[in-house]
Amino acid sequence: MRIGHGYDVHKLVAGRELILGGCKIPHKCGLLGHSDADVLVHAIIDALLGAAAMGDIGKMFPDTDSKFKNANSLNLLDVVCKKIYFSGYKISNIDSTIIAQAPKLTNFLPIIQNNISNTCKICKSQVNVKATTEECLGFTGRLEGIAAHAVCLLI
Repeated sequence: MRIGHGYDVHKLVAGRELILGGCKIPHKCGLLGHSDADVLVHAIIDALLGAAAMGDIGKMFPDTDSKFKNANSLNLLDVVCKKIYFSGYKISNIDSTIIAQAPKLTNFLPIIQNNISNTCKICKSQVNVKATTEECLGFTGRLEGIAAHAVCLLI
């Protein structure tokens, strides 16, 4: 068994779509980044890569490489999952938390869970996605950005 943890954060800015777990979320701002800036998927990728001792998202998909400009993060997750499976591991489960003061994400969580499980080719029951606020504290509480944590177990 191998356990991995991932963390990511992106700044909220006007003029970008907000994409979390491959789901477009209606909001006045989106996340700034080289790719689609899907903070949740990036945290999951880092958890998977960490568990498999394969580095991190920045090493595998550097933001200095133009082929990853505006990349769909679910496509990047698919690449990572294939590497994980090719190396002999299977994903046992993924647990994740999105930290955002706004927008409210409850209604989107089943869609996000489905997107992640489909991309990773695992059952929905192996993926958990939660959302929380920081009670108006810190950069997420001030609506400056969104963060995400993820842990995974590989077997």
